[in-house]
Amino acid sequence: MQMKLKLTVVACLAVVAGIASAQDAVVKIGHVAPMSGAQAHYGKDNENGARLAIDDLNTQNIVIGGKKIKFELVAEDDAADPKQGTAAAQKLCDSKVSGVVGHLNSGTTIPASKVYNDCGIPMVTGAATNPNLTKPGYKTTYRIIANDNALGAGLAFYAADALKLKRVAIIDDRTAYGQGVAEVFKKTAVAKGMTVVDEQFTTDKATDFMAILTAVKSKNPDAVFFGGMDPQGGPMLRQMEQLGMSNVKYFGGDGICTAELAKLAAGAKTISNVVCAEGGASLAKMPGGEAWKKRYDTKYPAQFQVYSPYTYDATLLLVDAMKRANSTDPKVYNAELIKANFKGVTTTIAFEPNGELKNPAITLYVYKDGKKSALN
Repeated sequence: MQMKLKLTVVACLAVVAGIASAQDAVVKIGHVAPMSGAQAHYGKDNENGARLAIDDLNTQNIVIGGKKIKFELVAEDDAADPKQGTAAAQKLCDSKVSGVVGHLNSGTTIPASKVYNDCGIPMVTGAATNPNLTKPGYKTTYRIIANDNALGAGLAFYAADALKLKRVAIIDDRTAYGQGVAEVFKKTAVAKGMTVVDEQFTTDKATDFMAILTAVKSKNPDAVFFGGMDPQGGPMLRQMEQLGMSNVKYFGGDGICTAELAKLAAGAKTISNVVCAEGGASLAKMPGGEAWKKRYDTKYPAQFQVYSPYTYDATLLLVDAMKRANSTDPKVYNAELIKANFKGVTTTIAFEPNGELKNPAITLYVYKDGKKSALN
């Protein structure tokens, strides 16, 4: 009887040990975006995309390195501020995350990319578009969206070739993103024979543009290009209407290309003059876009902006590389990221040697009855 009891205890211990060995290993993935301030609606959308991916991954019983993996999102707020961005990056390094999705703004992503490189953690952005991001050649930096060279040039081509515009004024918010996309637009527009009649500057905190727009109006432009984000774009459109600039086209990159822009313009008729560009295909043309959007809207109603399909794909992309490397160690699986051929919601993701997306698409949008509508 005693012998039987001993055997039973041993058997139970073996079962418990087996359960313990099969227990989930927790793998942390970081996410950074502005969760406070005027750009928080972008940040929330980005975080939602990453959270949806984490939820999906945790239903798949993924085993890596012989362990069942439970994924956790470690979310940080950079408030669209470069200093806060590098602090958030260092915090994620110290937290030993296995990879990072983010950041949103080029001005935060570029300095943060050095921090991630120094601590050996891969980062994938689906939102930051300044071409300078990949210029340092960090092996930990990846972008899965078209950069400003594609966005700014595409808008300039459309302005010159499709709309036959001749005179353009350029305004930018002096951020890495706003200045970068404006410079590309200007360079391409001039090469296409357009005249830049005025250049003005603002900030990513401003809401009063009357003085700038009055100066611009005096130069009689056919169009205004704005390099910046929608918290400035919306009020600018309202003030253009107030100044009688209702026949002036209004161009911008993905920073203004949101559902929120129409709300921020608060009924201004100038919203119908907007032509904006996003990196990537429209939801209707993404391989899994429309089905994914239905799931997103069910979980996060009325929160969709622009980049959440990309943060969703970025999260899955990191885990795809972990699975192929059979390791969640960033120093091991990072070598697999550059070899990616990942069929995502947005596109099939493959990289150039510098971490830029191969063959990135761009989509131009206009606003019809206040709703964003794809042109191509």
